[in-house]
Amino acid sequence: MSSAILLGAPGSGKGTLAAQLKSYWNVAHISTGDMFREAVKAGTPMGLKAAEFMKRGMLVPDDVTIGVVKERFSKDDVKKGFILDGYPRTIAQAQALDEILKENKLKLNTVILLNIDENMIVERITGRRTCPKCTSVYHIKTVKPKVENICDKCGSELIQRKDDTKEVVVERLEAYHKQTAPLVIFYGNKKLLQEIDASRSPESMMQQVEALGF
Repeated sequence: MSSAILLGAPGSGKGTLAAQLKSYWNVAHISTGDMFREAVKAGTPMGLKAAEFMKRGMLVPDDVTIGVVKERFSKDDVKKGFILDGYPRTIAQAQALDEILKENKLKLNTVILLNIDENMIVERITGRRTCPKCTSVYHIKTVKPKVENICDKCGSELIQRKDDTKEVVVERLEAYHKQTAPLVIFYGNKKLLQEIDASRSPESMMQQVEALGF
């Protein structure tokens, strides 16, 4: 069984790496957003609680988040292994995860920290352009549409999401560092932390993970 937690700032490539690892290891990819959406859609007890906070635009508190994770880990697909993307975010969540894994007789193999220069993150995120109709994503430097600012697939005018402005990105990075610094120490003390260079291509990131021996 292969299992990992991915730690990394917004725009560091966690989602891309998680997709590669899911295919490579043939395990469950568990992202915070997907987990909440599934729980809300299924109408689970914790999903209904989470929905109350999400409707108000509020952060879902630790106890509810932990409850949703506990529900998710009761499913059979995690027995083959898992990749956690976006969880845990706090020490309380990390400690709760230890208990959840213990209860389900599961083991965490590694915690992969995606290191990347913040200037590169800002450039990556602020350069993103999204199609409001078909949700295709482009970049003003690296993934340009054939016609400037027009979606190749449906012809809609591309937009910059509010979350992708420099001011919002800087705020998200500050929040990330406050949350993640304690987790780096927490998992470092457990001898589980491994680091890779996330400024490279997705292929290189995957090669770095493979070199870790998992």
